[in-house]
Amino acid sequence: MADSMADSMVASFWGPVTSTTELCEENYARSSYIAEFYNTLSNAPCILLALIGLVNALRQRFEKRFSVLHISNMILSIGSIIFHATLQHVLQQSDETPMVWEILLYLYVLYSPDWHYRSTMPTFLVLYGAAFAVVHFFVRFQVVFKLHYIGLCLLCIPRMYKYYIQTKDLAAKRLAKLWVLTIFLATVCWLVDRIFCKKLSLWVINPQGHAWWHVLMGFNSYFANTFLMFCRAQQRGWEPRIIHLFGFLPYVKIQKSRKRE
Repeated sequence: MADSMADSMVASFWGPVTSTTELCEENYARSSYIAEFYNTLSNAPCILLALIGLVNALRQRFEKRFSVLHISNMILSIGSIIFHATLQHVLQQSDETPMVWEILLYLYVLYSPDWHYRSTMPTFLVLYGAAFAVVHFFVRFQVVFKLHYIGLCLLCIPRMYKYYIQTKDLAAKRLAKLWVLTIFLATVCWLVDRIFCKKLSLWVINPQGHAWWHVLMGFNSYFANTFLMFCRAQQRGWEPRIIHLFGFLPYVKIQKSRKRE
């Protein structure tokens, strides 16, 4: 009996699953310490991309908002790792709340350049994010949470489109198109994983749709950040150019004039 209890503890190191959300991946199938192995590890590329973006933003002395944006991407990925590794109800907020905070930050970056009362926007967004965190900690509303998150994402689209049509640089426009493509593919992966989970579980190899959602959304955030950095550099007259790291990964190279510095 003692051996069976020990085996049970090893099979589920973090205890029984208490989260209100479970994805289409067998729990503790690859490791006794990681509940959803692929959904956990798939956040690693997201952290790496955010780190590359952060280094570029700091090295070229972009405005602090972009450093904070890259850091928020990393925080979201770390929170996702914590949640998917444990599937504990109390840690579910470490994944979901940073999702909302990140979108609020995107709204600030997108709309603040033309916002005449600049102090009101960050104040409102901070209070909104704090209020959401408190409410979401005590009340878990899965459907409402998803609808709320989608609504916030939709608020970003008009401004992204405005920047797209104002930008003449073809490489920058390509970044915006990659942003649209990656969010579309990520959404398809997420929906397939949710809707066809029972059928996918019978396959010899599970395609791990939610893990691909993480990877694609990591690239999506990186493309969005890079595009917004380019647009902001244009507004500041910093002569931005899109350069490719290792011939593959785009990033923004700027040339600030001494007078503007």
